[in-house]
Amino acid sequence: MSETDLRTHAEEIHEQFTDQLDIDVDDVEERLDTLVNEYKVPASEARRSVVNTYLDEAGMERDQLGGGGGGNEQVDLADVDAPEEWVDVRATVVELWDPRADAVAQVGLLGDETGTIKFTKWSKSDLPELEEGKSYSLRNVVTDEYQGRFSVKLNRTTTIEELDEEIEVGDDSVEVEGALVDIQSGSGLIKRCPEEECTRVLQNGRCSEHGEVEGEFDLRIKGVLDDGQEVTEVIFDEEATEKLTGITLEEAKEMAMDALDTTVVADEMRADILGRYYRVTGPTFGRYVLADDQERLTGTVDADELLIKARSI
Repeated sequence: MSETDLRTHAEEIHEQFTDQLDIDVDDVEERLDTLVNEYKVPASEARRSVVNTYLDEAGMERDQLGGGGGGNEQVDLADVDAPEEWVDVRATVVELWDPRADAVAQVGLLGDETGTIKFTKWSKSDLPELEEGKSYSLRNVVTDEYQGRFSVKLNRTTTIEELDEEIEVGDDSVEVEGALVDIQSGSGLIKRCPEEECTRVLQNGRCSEHGEVEGEFDLRIKGVLDDGQEVTEVIFDEEATEKLTGITLEEAKEMAMDALDTTVVADEMRADILGRYYRVTGPTFGRYVLADDQERLTGTVDADELLIKARSI
């Protein structure tokens, strides 16, 4: 991160806490600089860590933060490309999903003319219910990012206004085909951090931000498709992984419990799907395609060719 970028992030964080804490913007910049340039922490994680530090000092919850001075910029969903930014959006609720935690009131997909994005509305925000198919003006939402996938969070400071007009939803999906030549580490039965606003995958029982936590089980596959000319990294979430492998989350947990080893789940999945051809459709986030739909095609890659392809990645 350049000095200019560091300063910009520092000024934005300072502005968020200017009414609660007597902090110097140079101190904010120094903390960011230490994390990013000395400890090589990704910029988004460094910013989140510094914000959390000041939240603790101020005795505040994250959703008590405002977007800083002045009004927020109204943005298209496709232009959400950085975390921890306060923005206004106008969008249609494309789809609602069942929340996986009591702390989440609603979770689903928002869409506008430029594409779609995931949203989360926290239970403690005490906001009105969003309805599938209806369009809204959402003011003062905060952006988030995890593994290249951006989302928006609705919090206590968010205002929701239903619109009379219907906002058409553009299609930002891509379609890729190829042989599944590699299943990367962090696939199979995993555990995620249970803390609010955090879905990080645990490493040895630890979250990179919240430390040692109990964790909640989830399924995921990080795969690589090869069409003979280029490779595409694809992420299959729990639903897509169950469809791809035929193994449910409960079955995966039972397998791991019987073997006293979670890696048996990824091994079982690998034996069934590696080397087969697939067609995958979904949006792109960073370098990944997120599998919304997939179809197994005919044909397989023989073992020797598969080994060659995997080594070339």
